[in-house]
Amino acid sequence: MSSTIFTAPLEFVPLPSGAQVGRAAGASAPPAWERPSMRLVKRVVDVTGAALGLLLLWPVMLVIAALVRRESPGPVIFRQRRVGQGGRPFTFLKFRTMVADAEDRLPGLEARNEASCGVLFKIRNDPRVTPLGRFLRRSSLDELPQLWNVLRGEMSLVGPRPLQVRDSERLALSEPDAYARRLTMPPGMSGAWQVGGRSETDAFGMLELDLDYVADWTPWMDLSIIVRTFAVVLEGRGAY
Repeated sequence: MSSTIFTAPLEFVPLPSGAQVGRAAGASAPPAWERPSMRLVKRVVDVTGAALGLLLLWPVMLVIAALVRRESPGPVIFRQRRVGQGGRPFTFLKFRTMVADAEDRLPGLEARNEASCGVLFKIRNDPRVTPLGRFLRRSSLDELPQLWNVLRGEMSLVGPRPLQVRDSERLALSEPDAYARRLTMPPGMSGAWQVGGRSETDAFGMLELDLDYVADWTPWMDLSIIVRTFAVVLEGRGAY
């Protein structure tokens, strides 16, 4: 379980200099996230929710780990460098849903990328995904190990989805200011993109949803997204 199938060196995707924070340049009021009291509220909710989740779901996680181990050779936990708040990289955790050499096969599949702008990589019926992996993705059970990321302060229960270094670099080049605003909040297990379209929405649709979230964030918005996340998971909408 300590091995990894992603061996790229640690990279840092910096924020563009002079980038402004908020829905748009010149916004009249700063986002609520800039208030220390609101950041404290979000962190308390994150720690409480992640701790309760791990306490209640550890039997489910043990069963999933055993099934992943039994289905195909390779590590149970998939570890990958993702870009977090402020452009700082961290090790992102999830149950492995692909064959162990999935990252090595990626260059050969780039031509089949269905993402309209090329920033995100997604193809239906990805040949690297295992049968169990398809179920875990559709049910979002593969995301449960990220509760550890939340406890460690690398992620939040709700926030912009943490992107791979590959996708972050491309988004930073194409939309530097919007990219910078997106990274002012910690990345989330769920977020506006996941409940607003998920894989059915391209990178620029994701960016628009996330910027609205950053500009308008309140604790009640997080609660609303968490409730909507359960509905999206039950429907299996946009997951592949």
